[in-house]
Amino acid sequence: MNSTNIDQQPEINLSRMAVLLKCMMISVGISGCFSVLFGAWLAHGGQALPVNVQSSLATALQYQFIHTLALFATLVWLKSTKPSKALIGASIAFVIGLLCFCGTIYIKSFFELAFIGKLTPFGGISFALAWLLLALEGKNNF
Repeated sequence: MNSTNIDQQPEINLSRMAVLLKCMMISVGISGCFSVLFGAWLAHGGQALPVNVQSSLATALQYQFIHTLALFATLVWLKSTKPSKALIGASIAFVIGLLCFCGTIYIKSFFELAFIGKLTPFGGISFALAWLLLALEGKNNF
């Protein structure tokens, strides 16, 4: 095995990454908009829902707001520095977390599809992984 191959990082395909970043930034805008509109609805129109459903939805909404902002900050960081696998991985993990954690809570609450709740822990793990990848990036390149 050639030692120069071990030391070199494989190049990240910049055109594919640009498309991925653009899609994720669009996702940030959509998620942020949904968070604001859904939060307003939950505060006013959602009062007729059972208290346990309101509580679940409020938790999902809170996590969506926080992690949408975290995804936004990660994308800005990624755009302003040399692309790294840790930042790209964190961005992807945040998106997966938003879909699997928040999305499944919304679906489970409104459509009473209990089986979809089995995906919720994977969303939580994705959020945790994203934060750990940010810590790794900070350790290595900050």
